Amino acid sequence: MTTANARLRGGTDDLKEQLVAWRRHLHRHPELSFQEHNTADFVEERLRGFGGLEIKRLTPTSVIARLIGAYPGKTLALRADMDALPIQEENGHEFVSQAPGVMHACGHDGHTSMLLAAAKLLAARKDKLHGEIRFIFQHAEELPPGGARELVEAGAVDGVDWILGEHLSSLLPLGQIGLGYGATAASPDNFSIVIKGSGGHAGSPHRSVDSIAIGAQVVTNLQHIVSRNTDPLERLVVSVTQFTAGASNNVIPDTALLRGTVRCFDDNLRREVSRQIERLVAGITSAHGASYEIDYLFGYDPVVNDDKLTRIIEEVAGEVAGAGQVSILPPGMGAEDFSAYQRKVPGTFVMIGAGNPSRGIIHPHHHPKFDFDEDALPIGTELFLQVAERLLEWEP
Repeated sequence: MTTANARLRGGTDDLKEQLVAWRRHLHRHPELSFQEHNTADFVEERLRGFGGLEIKRLTPTSVIARLIGAYPGKTLALRADMDALPIQEENGHEFVSQAPGVMHACGHDGHTSMLLAAAKLLAARKDKLHGEIRFIFQHAEELPPGGARELVEAGAVDGVDWILGEHLSSLLPLGQIGLGYGATAASPDNFSIVIKGSGGHAGSPHRSVDSIAIGAQVVTNLQHIVSRNTDPLERLVVSVTQFTAGASNNVIPDTALLRGTVRCFDDNLRREVSRQIERLVAGITSAHGASYEIDYLFGYDPVVNDDKLTRIIEEVAGEVAGAGQVSILPPGMGAEDFSAYQRKVPGTFVMIGAGNPSRGIIHPHHHPKFDFDEDALPIGTELFLQVAERLLEWEP
């Protein structure tokens, strides 16, 4: 057994060595969003070796495989993301990234390996399957507009009845499975604001329109959107994360650049916040004789799990992980483009515990020392298998 409680009955544990080998190969050779050419080739080659799958490349760096059963039935899609991040790895293990400045710092190498293993095991049961299983190996989860939306537009989930996505989590203990009902991940909208003043000598500020002073007022007043302009029962974050201006101690700069993010779960609120930000910036700059430019980018939609499907997956997760090992997670302000599939198909996004302090696996996602316990790989694979078995009929 991989863990004391995990119930791996689908042949998953027998693939542990292969799962680890696939993961480590992918970890050594990460590729950034929309550049996953070698990764997609690697996945396609493995899928073709399994047999019984119809394989398509709807985009140059994604792979879709269809397993069509011997009997009519429903269609379940299983999704994994494949892209890496622009981070220089600081781990010391023997399979460290060989691509300078690029790293699998979010577990996508593990997600891809788990879905490959699920495809291999399920393809061997094709003659007993009612319906279809669609394996989606997705590109570009990390970079808006994201690969999911592109695949949806290309027809990747046409005819699909349900979709399941899994994400390894170093913040959830190994052996646990976490999921949530309803909204679970926020919309990640971004803004960029340029304050245009009039520069001059720092010793004569009255002869200038100080873009820094105006920008500071914008930062302060943006906080009022959450604290004074929004229902306190709403979940909303407005964060300014960059403030860039000037290059000299004795020069007041012409311009100041502010960048930040807005996170929430409600479509109407996110649009209202965008209007509030521009109204606030317009008022402050006008009051001080400055002007502005604003660029507001609506990112991924919130991830909203389907209640009926989530209830089924919660039951299956309990069977896989064991009693007391399934956690109902509160909504988080992270984001995922899995939401693009959920806009078209009932879907659920699940977290697979992969943290292990005893092995030093404690760093969060997108950290240069991020890692996950590879004992989680068979658990995630088994969840894919048992959800497929529950939702689709199998001949004895």
